[in-house]
Amino acid sequence: MNNTENINTDKVEAEKFNIEKSDTRKLPALFVGHGSPMNVLESSPWSKAMEEISSTFARPTAILVFSAHWLTQGIKITASANPAQIYDFYGFPRELYQVEYRAPGDPDLAHHAARLLTAAGFPCEEDMSRGIDHAGWAVMWHLYPNHDIPLLELSVDVRLPYQKWFEVGKALSSLRKEGVLLVGSGNIVHNLYEVDYETMSHRRYPWSIAFNELVKQKIAARDWVNLADYATPIQVSQRAVPTPDHYIPLLATAGMLEDGEDMRVFHESFQNGSVAMTSYILR
Repeated sequence: MNNTENINTDKVEAEKFNIEKSDTRKLPALFVGHGSPMNVLESSPWSKAMEEISSTFARPTAILVFSAHWLTQGIKITASANPAQIYDFYGFPRELYQVEYRAPGDPDLAHHAARLLTAAGFPCEEDMSRGIDHAGWAVMWHLYPNHDIPLLELSVDVRLPYQKWFEVGKALSSLRKEGVLLVGSGNIVHNLYEVDYETMSHRRYPWSIAFNELVKQKIAARDWVNLADYATPIQVSQRAVPTPDHYIPLLATAGMLEDGEDMRVFHESFQNGSVAMTSYILR
């Protein structure tokens, strides 16, 4: 098969996917501060916010999560029809490891999303063996507890410059018009070195509050340059973002913002002093 035939085949596959999803209203996109996996077991203002926000828009045909817990060289997407549930944490109560969230995958969507990314200059590998970590299932436990909606994850490419993550989000934003809910799952403030284990949700460090407010200001101003710069531990972010993994999904989510849309906070709280649960919706 020559290159022209390859291109035509890809075009037909994309058009077929679009036709199948074309009767679905455009969905918003979310950035969710996911925090501790213990949020699965506990009722809190955060869990209630997750339960409530999903009632404000149409039920998605599938969900694609940008996971802070899947770090790779090169972008990857889960492509199994039945992805395993990954308990990617240690030292928690046994009850947490007994929680089951077994949503199906969607190989066709994985292929479609990988094609969109590759066309935008971001080669994407379809990973048949990777399961869903708690950046995905622990959030969906509250958003869609019946685990009957196909759930996929996209990895964080550790080699990609931070500014490029806006382009990654933009490349996939068209999926929102096809009934796919796009979710960045991380934390704006995520410093496990200074976690206060004595309190789950009441203490707030002054520096974590200040950085959370600064990010809100930059998003409101659509100052994407400085927002991306904060992924590097610099003076204003060195304690709030000591490592970029949980911050990067915010950048990808911001890249999905389209003309006429707003990116607004739908939940705000802190856990253990040094983890911001601030969550955004784009629509």
